[in-house]
Amino acid sequence: MPRYALRIEYHGAPFAGWQRQSDQPSVQGALEAALAKLETGEHGVAAAGRTDAGVHARGQVAQCDMAKDWEPFRLSEALNHHLRPDPVAVTACARVAEDWHARFGAIERRYTYRILTRRAPAVLEAGQVWRVPGPLDAGAMAEGAAHLLGKHDFTTFRSSMCQAKSPVKTLDQCEVEEVETEAGVEIRLHLRARSFLHNQVRSIAGTLERVGWGAWPPERVREALEAADRAACGPVAPPEGLCMTGVSYKVDPFG
Repeated sequence: MPRYALRIEYHGAPFAGWQRQSDQPSVQGALEAALAKLETGEHGVAAAGRTDAGVHARGQVAQCDMAKDWEPFRLSEALNHHLRPDPVAVTACARVAEDWHARFGAIERRYTYRILTRRAPAVLEAGQVWRVPGPLDAGAMAEGAAHLLGKHDFTTFRSSMCQAKSPVKTLDQCEVEEVETEAGVEIRLHLRARSFLHNQVRSIAGTLERVGWGAWPPERVREALEAADRAACGPVAPPEGLCMTGVSYKVDPFG
């Protein structure tokens, strides 16, 4: 059966996450329903990563198998037609080898977490940022983030529901960027790794926000990491500020 790689963008607010669920809307469910309108029968879609409820993506990658040999552009156009009005879009589509796998072939995943720092409620950016009511010290946050780079036991920043076999991960990037926007000053956290634990990025974002407020000194991030204890973590940041921005492979399926 012909296999296709899909690059997918979605707004996570209406969904209970990526993974298909029997009683709640999901991104996977929306895509599989759209595929069923193109070819009858059951369709399985596998993704590079399972985002949680309310988390967005502009660079999620998934795979699907089709009975018909579709021209990739026509397949993406047909899927986008049937995905409406759900806030999901296929932004690229490519034919790939039958043994290509969106999840197991990925060598890097990238996320960005956005924090809008202003007293007024977020209106135009609502649902896409975590709004905090005052300025954050981006320099202190960057100092704290530096302690997380490299290979560590990330038990402190791991959800109790995480199903990963090991808490040891290698964080290749944990960058703090301060950006002046029309809406106000944004703190953007850019994280990059081969793979992440459940809630790892949101746990890091919530912890670094404590540093930005001055409630934690930057060194406490290192102490929390070394504790390897979930109780040592800061608050978990809300899902709406998180976006999966990209996935990399040894060979880019989209050219």
